[in-house]
Amino acid sequence: MAISPARSALMARIGPRDTKPEMIVRRMVHALGYRFRLHRRDLPGSPDLVFPRLRKVIFVHGCFWHRHPGCKKATSPKTRVDFWQQKFSMNVERDARKEEELGEQGWDVKIVWECETRDIVTLSTQLAEWLAEDLARTSSDHHGSTGA
Repeated sequence: MAISPARSALMARIGPRDTKPEMIVRRMVHALGYRFRLHRRDLPGSPDLVFPRLRKVIFVHGCFWHRHPGCKKATSPKTRVDFWQQKFSMNVERDARKEEELGEQGWDVKIVWECETRDIVTLSTQLAEWLAEDLARTSSDHHGSTGA
């Protein structure tokens, strides 16, 4: 079955970076006072946001493309079903592989789903807690003991 020119044009407009959900997360994390690097190609999967000092990375995943479990946005097209199933399956496998590789290299990985960017308050709280996790532990390690 041939792909309509309208469908092709629509899919071509969807880029891998600087998406609306990614920009929401970037602005949110910046407002929390954190600085980060973008799309480091030397890391598996080129994470969307990289916090080198914290050894943390964030991927902002589209619910449709990355198959957010249980999300209403993770629908499947009715045409070319085999093509789409294979594409989605490869995306999910690649995501898991890259997340595992990053973990093996000592990186803490956070996935932010597109649908989660709609609840700014909850997401901001979750990101603030996740980014501060190791800071609190590291701070108490350095200041908590007297050495005596």
